[in-house]
Amino acid sequence: MKKTILLMLMFIPLGIIAQEIKIAVVNTQTLFMAMPEISTLETEMANIRKQYESELKTMQDEYNRKNSDLIAQGDSLTDNIKMLRLQEIQDIQTRMENFIPMAQETVTKKQEELIAPIQQKMDKAIKEVGVENGYTYILIDNPQLILFKGPLAIDATDKVKAKLGIK
Repeated sequence: MKKTILLMLMFIPLGIIAQEIKIAVVNTQTLFMAMPEISTLETEMANIRKQYESELKTMQDEYNRKNSDLIAQGDSLTDNIKMLRLQEIQDIQTRMENFIPMAQETVTKKQEELIAPIQQKMDKAIKEVGVENGYTYILIDNPQLILFKGPLAIDATDKVKAKLGIK
């Protein structure tokens, strides 16, 4: 009896080691760009950028107009008026200098805000495909991250696309 139990205990580790490890890869860049939400995101981001570009152009036009007026009327203006106009021009320039980084930050935050639910949807689909297909690991198929992808690695990109309803 002891020999049988001992023999069984010796084979238990072999059973654990023999379990199949299934590794899949998903090309998230391809998947992300194929998602229909991306076209909406790109349109919305283009509209936001246009608004900021339009506002900056308005400021630049005002700056150029006031600067041209000052140059054209320069000799006929009193020193006090010249100083006031120069101050106005400098104020516009300062506003533009402050506006550019603020606009860039706002655009970046908005893009992150719009990408987050798309990323979450993709991540959820990847996890569901992993569970449904019994994958031990799903790796991001990125040449900068994966140095070698062997023939046993499964490309699950199409399965995740199907899960998301992407053709």
